[in-house]
Amino acid sequence: GDGCGHTLLTPHSGTLSSRNYPGTYPNHTACRWRLRAPPGTSLLLAFGDVDLEPSERCTRSSLLLADPQAGTAYGPYCRNAVPTTPLLVTNSSTVTVLFNSTSHRSGRGVLLSYATSEHPGRGEWDRPDPPPSPCCSVYCPAGCKDIDGDIWGNPSQGYRDTSVLCKAAVHAGVIADELGGQVTLSREKGITLYESAFANGLHSKRGSLSEKRLVFHKGIFSPFPLKFSHNFGHQTRCPPHAVPLGGGPRLPACRVPSPACGDTLEVAAFNASSWWHEVDALGQDRAWAPQRAALGTAGHSWAAEPGSEAAWLELDLGTRRNVTGIVTKGSSEQHDYYVTSYCVSSSRDGKNWRPYRGSGGQEDKVGTGGTMGGGTDPLCEPLGHRHPLWQVFEGNTDSHGEVSNAFIPPIVARYLR
Repeated sequence: GDGCGHTLLTPHSGTLSSRNYPGTYPNHTACRWRLRAPPGTSLLLAFGDVDLEPSERCTRSSLLLADPQAGTAYGPYCRNAVPTTPLLVTNSSTVTVLFNSTSHRSGRGVLLSYATSEHPGRGEWDRPDPPPSPCCSVYCPAGCKDIDGDIWGNPSQGYRDTSVLCKAAVHAGVIADELGGQVTLSREKGITLYESAFANGLHSKRGSLSEKRLVFHKGIFSPFPLKFSHNFGHQTRCPPHAVPLGGGPRLPACRVPSPACGDTLEVAAFNASSWWHEVDALGQDRAWAPQRAALGTAGHSWAAEPGSEAAWLELDLGTRRNVTGIVTKGSSEQHDYYVTSYCVSSSRDGKNWRPYRGSGGQEDKVGTGGTMGGGTDPLCEPLGHRHPLWQVFEGNTDSHGEVSNAFIPPIVARYLR
C-alpha cells in the first residue's frame, strides 16, 4: 500500500518501515507486509520503533501482527499501547504485518526487523559496564543500509560508538545489506578524529573524539588496490538494532584477525582492452598503460583509449587466490579522471569468465574468449542492463579519494576483469 516505506524482505531476515520514517507518517494510509521464513523455522521480530499517535484502542493509527498458523494476533500497538518487549518470538514461519493510519498530527511511524529461529545465537558483553576491549557477536538483519541514522569513521580506523551499528557493518564490508548476517565486533578506546569514507555504497561522516569506538572483525581482508581513471538505537552494549537471538556464549575477548588490510594481494601482471597514448604540449608521448593501475603508483594512472567502449582492466594474480574486496582511486595528475561504476568478472584460466553476482546468487558462467567485449565474452555495458547477472559496484566521485567495495561472497580466481 501507499503507507509502505523502506522494505527489504528475504527468507532469513529483513527490515521494514512505514512511509517517511523517521519523519511523520502520512494520513489515511496503509501497508501490509507478509513475512515468510523457511519451512520448519519460526520468525523472531524486533521492534525498532513504534511511534504512532495515541488513541483509544489505537483506532487512529495502529500496528498489528497476525500469526495465521497459530490463529493469534499481536497488538494493535500505538504510542499508548507499545509492545511489552523489544523482541517478539513467534511459533510461526508466516506473519502478516499491518500498518494503518487515519487523520493525525504527529508520529514517526514504525520500524521493524526480523530473523528466523535457525540463525546462530548472539553473544553479549561480559558485564553491564564492559572492559576496554570486550567482544560482541550480534545478528544484523538485511536492509540496514538505508535506515535512518549516521555513521562516523571507516573500516581501518573503526567507528564512533554513536554510529548505527548494523549500518556501519555494511559500510565496513563485514556483511552484505541484501543478506544481513552475524557480526563480530569489539568496543575499544576511542580516537581523536574519525575520517569519512565512501565504501560499499555508503558515505560515512567525519567525526570528533569519542570515548569508545566500534571495531568490526572478519577474516583476512585481501583487496586489490587499484588506481584507474575511467539503528534502531545507539547503544554501547550489544544493541537492540541488532536482532538478539537465542542465548549464545559470552565472548571474553576478540581472538580474530585485525580488521585492517593485512594481506594486500600482489598482481603478477596487468592487461587492458586499450590504453591512452597522450601527447603532451611538447609533443612527447606518455602511455597510460595498464601496469600503472596499481594503487600508490606515482604520477598518472591507467586510462583506456579515449572513445573506446566496454573498456576493461585485467589482473593476473599468478595463482588462484581468495579475493575479498577492492580499493579504487582516480588520477589527479593534470586530469580529473575517475571511474564512477564498474562490474567484475573472474576466471581461473584466463579464457572462461564468470560475472560476479555478489550475494544475489552464484557466479554463472557467461562465455569464453580472450577479450571482454572483443570475442564471445559478454559486456558490462550498459551497466547491469544488457546482462542482469552483473553486480554493479559504485565507484569514485572524485579523483582524490579511495573507495572500497567488499566481495561477499569472496571471489576465488587467478584472473579478474
